[in-house]
Amino acid sequence: MQRREFLRLSALVPLGALSSRLEAVTLPAPGAEPVPDGRPHRFAFGKRAFLLDGREFQIRSGEMHPIRIPAEYWTQRIRMAKAMGLNTVAIYLMWNALEKEPGEFDFHGGNRDFVRFIQLCRQEGMWVYLRPGPYVCAEWDFGGLPPYLLREPDIRVRDKDDPRYMKAVARYMDAIAPRIAPLMAAKGGPILMVQVENEYASFGGDLAYLEKIQAMWRERGIEGPFSISDGLGTIQKQKTYLPGAALGLDGDTDFAAAQAIAGEMPVWVGEGYPGWLTHWGDKTFQRGDYAATLKKLMRERRSFNLYVVHGGTNFGFGAGANADADYGNFEPAITSYDYGAPIDERGEATADYRQFRQIIGDYLSRALPEVPAAPPAMRVAKFELKPHASLWDNLTPDPKTLEDGPKANELLLGQDHGLVLYRTMSKRGGVLSIEGVRDYATVFGAGRYLGYLSRVQKPGVSDAKQIAVPEPQAQDGDAIEILVDSFGHVGYGQAMADRKGIVGEIRLDGEPQRYWSVHGFPLDETFLASLRPLSRAPERPAVFFKGSVTLDKTADTYLDMSGWDKGYVWVNGHLLGRYWRIGPQQRLFCPASWLRAGENEVLVFDLHRTEGGAIEGHERLHG
Repeated sequence: MQRREFLRLSALVPLGALSSRLEAVTLPAPGAEPVPDGRPHRFAFGKRAFLLDGREFQIRSGEMHPIRIPAEYWTQRIRMAKAMGLNTVAIYLMWNALEKEPGEFDFHGGNRDFVRFIQLCRQEGMWVYLRPGPYVCAEWDFGGLPPYLLREPDIRVRDKDDPRYMKAVARYMDAIAPRIAPLMAAKGGPILMVQVENEYASFGGDLAYLEKIQAMWRERGIEGPFSISDGLGTIQKQKTYLPGAALGLDGDTDFAAAQAIAGEMPVWVGEGYPGWLTHWGDKTFQRGDYAATLKKLMRERRSFNLYVVHGGTNFGFGAGANADADYGNFEPAITSYDYGAPIDERGEATADYRQFRQIIGDYLSRALPEVPAAPPAMRVAKFELKPHASLWDNLTPDPKTLEDGPKANELLLGQDHGLVLYRTMSKRGGVLSIEGVRDYATVFGAGRYLGYLSRVQKPGVSDAKQIAVPEPQAQDGDAIEILVDSFGHVGYGQAMADRKGIVGEIRLDGEPQRYWSVHGFPLDETFLASLRPLSRAPERPAVFFKGSVTLDKTADTYLDMSGWDKGYVWVNGHLLGRYWRIGPQQRLFCPASWLRAGENEVLVFDLHRTEGGAIEGHERLHG
């Protein structure tokens, strides 16, 4: 999911047509709703309605993503959705979390076991609306597509006529379809419906592409029913409604206009937004107001999917980004995916949750389950981190050599995330200008830090386009070094070739600089394990800091990074995500399952600091 502000507003405008007397309306008792019980159930499309075992069925769905939730908390989050009055959980599958390299799938590591998550939904009496992609958006890195695709210089993603992309899609489907098929409702599982791709109209207008994806699912034993989900305006413009599919509206409730597109097929709210995403540099965390819309949907017995009922966290390198079609106006998502959701980042009920539970409960004819308790949280006293290793002491011994200007990480190094260093030798100083910084560059001349350039243009971020490089001094050497840090790949709209590193010219006093040696730093487990520790105090930034904290017990906590600048945090080897002084996020969620009683190791990489500092833990994201 990732649409622009006008879609958000269409979902959040209060519906003045609702009269106060509707507050007291109770729906006619529909009888006991079927629940997944291991027996085959028939989910089908009637005339403008969903049917379950031959009776009209209201999907009351809330979205959450297993990859964004520690596996230990899956059951609690599912129970929270059920206690709010929902009967379905919507799930995105992020392809790139399951296949990081071509043909190398991981369906069990960490929180990747989506089959187990779906089975837990069944055990808890919840149906599933499955959204497996291949593209999902979701504010996730590259919209869920594997960044290894970008190693092909001219690849066209989401295009049925690019055989390289379609071969990768087929490999992905071959791997997951056998895991999905037994979980369909017709086979006794909880999956009611499968979405075909996602929000395709925001990207293209080739209906045959959607038809091809649907056919590929059917060839692999996934018979549907199928849905699509899109913005009403974009699908009207692109004419990409998939015949025979349910039509999910994203951020809209104009059912009449949508029904004119879908004919007699069901129309529902495929994504209704009780909150919204937050980008680095936003003034505050985004929120929403969905109560009036939810009342309308319940009164009219409209099916809906709340995006999201629980957001979770963009752990690791998971956070994606937005950009305009020309790759400008770049806006990376923060590490927290709290989203202003009814169930907050660590599984606690918010004021919206309680309000929504009341609204849904008033229209149902039965009592709702008790609200589960949130996992315990704790404060962690301040602990110190000291300089541990310098990036400059850990350069790769065999850098790549360029003779025709810089190239992107993916094309040159096959590196999807992390840092890359471009280094050249110059006998003179001058004005250095860099085109196509993706996404944040710190610049050094003769071993001295000179400044930074940022693709993100927000308050508190320098808008400099060039940096003065002094004349080199003999004792310092004559290297010009550009260290580039990346955010997530753009995952929405037209800017889907968002390669990282430097993708344009580098000039010194207007003269292109062609010759560069390039070092990659993927910041992965192998790289971190090989770090060479400092033998002296660091002289320039790009430093790893290490510390430990001893705990008597474990519980969820938020590590406060407000005293630091920009970088990454690992706890006992787990990458919590990115931090940045510009906010609005200053605290990173650390689940209890990543901590242990006794000593815990914390590693921080900061692009700007050379001196150590303190970190403490809090019970909440805010305040």
